[in-house]
Amino acid sequence: MSVLESLELLPEVRAFLGEAPLKSYIGGKYVEAASTLTTIDPGSGEKLAEVYAMEAAQVEQAVAAATDAFVSSDWTKMAVEDRAVLLHRLADAVEADAEIITQLEALDCGKIVGQAAGDIQNLVDTYRYFTDLSVHKRLHNPIAVPNHEAAVVLHPWGPCGFIFPWNFPSLLLGWGTAPALAAGNTVVIKPAEDTPLSTLYICKLVEKVGIPAGVFNVVAGLGETAGAALAAHPGLKRISFTGSPEVGKLVATAAGNNLTPVKLELGGKGAAVVFDDVDLEDTSDKLVGAITFHSGQVCCDATRWIIQDSIYDDFVGLCRDKMANVTIGHPFSPEAQMGPVVSAKQQQRVLGYLERGVADGAELSLAGGACSPDGCDGGFFVKPALLAGDLDNVAAREEIFGPVAFLTPFSSEEDGVKKANQTNYGLANSVWSTDLDRANRVATNMVAANSWVNAHNLFPAGVPYGGVNMSGMGGGVNSPETLHDYYRPLSIVRPL
Repeated sequence: MSVLESLELLPEVRAFLGEAPLKSYIGGKYVEAASTLTTIDPGSGEKLAEVYAMEAAQVEQAVAAATDAFVSSDWTKMAVEDRAVLLHRLADAVEADAEIITQLEALDCGKIVGQAAGDIQNLVDTYRYFTDLSVHKRLHNPIAVPNHEAAVVLHPWGPCGFIFPWNFPSLLLGWGTAPALAAGNTVVIKPAEDTPLSTLYICKLVEKVGIPAGVFNVVAGLGETAGAALAAHPGLKRISFTGSPEVGKLVATAAGNNLTPVKLELGGKGAAVVFDDVDLEDTSDKLVGAITFHSGQVCCDATRWIIQDSIYDDFVGLCRDKMANVTIGHPFSPEAQMGPVVSAKQQQRVLGYLERGVADGAELSLAGGACSPDGCDGGFFVKPALLAGDLDNVAAREEIFGPVAFLTPFSSEEDGVKKANQTNYGLANSVWSTDLDRANRVATNMVAANSWVNAHNLFPAGVPYGGVNMSGMGGGVNSPETLHDYYRPLSIVRPL
């Protein structure tokens, strides 16, 4: 019996996976293409489903459908309260089917089931947050200027494109599309080719709750075909990409050729600056938990641990012991604390960085390496690893996207800040200290878009989250400012 056959999957999940090949959703209809792609369970290496791979022709069709829906359907013209009703119904439908979508997400991403469930709830909460925010948004804003009657009126932009990565398909679907839809825009979504399943399932719920045809379109396919065609489409009014800086540059160039505003949320090489007054047990627990969460495939993770020299040896020893004892297994295993990475390609990337880091002079404090938990011989598993040394090392400079942390000591507060800022990225860092004045000083002086104190990976709704330098541009997500980004401002002025 295969691993997938042995799993306790819901009947709805097995039925959905059996709808092969799975179709994309364009203009309210399910659409085929000339070729397919195969999705794989990272925990077993077994085939999950065949998916039709959309290409440029289907992207053209999707943008046309989104444009027609924006111009002709009731979506943009309806009262914001009526649009909010439909979006709340969609959030309710996702919540009602949360267990189904959770299993699909866990299978597709290789994410521990409990972590996948958190992502689905985040999607639900994000839709509700932006929907409620939109109901209270002032769309006509008078401006007090001498001798004139003036105002700024806000309108939705039109069709918006979204290209999402494979690590958080559902969560990022919410962060990206919820504000766009709440503002009255229409959307075309290109999910990652490795992880399209949860997004394709949600299309059924979009249809079920009665969101007008063409408002929500999904084109599953390869990045170099469907993704490239979407990024370069002149019919889009805004485009958002989450992924690597290398691909982000290509998307920005393509969008720039059409003068389409682009929002990029890219990679990171986050620092955790740990001072000598912390509770070593508690802080090591939290940082080990962060680097092993979703097998370290988190762009804002703390991957550089900058530890005050007086506690360096003790802290590293604690972390080494805890990481060595993390239980690795299939995402559906109740004992598993960490699952696989998403693909064989990603497994080789992580292992390659371990080799390159050591060759570049790093000390291997915890070896890591490939492994095969019981019953998962074909899965893409990597044990947690710790490297140590100078921050000029390739493994300290470049994003690995796996359960690997790079360690280095620091002496003074100024030295800790300097080392935290020794990167071309600028996504998220954290500082750990019981001296809150010092912690806030350090947090304020970090060159990044997000600083966290005595925690890592905090995303309360209402707080902007974005990136600077190689980590992004075009504004953040998850806040009132994000909703505002999806309105087109129009100034109206009359002399008095």
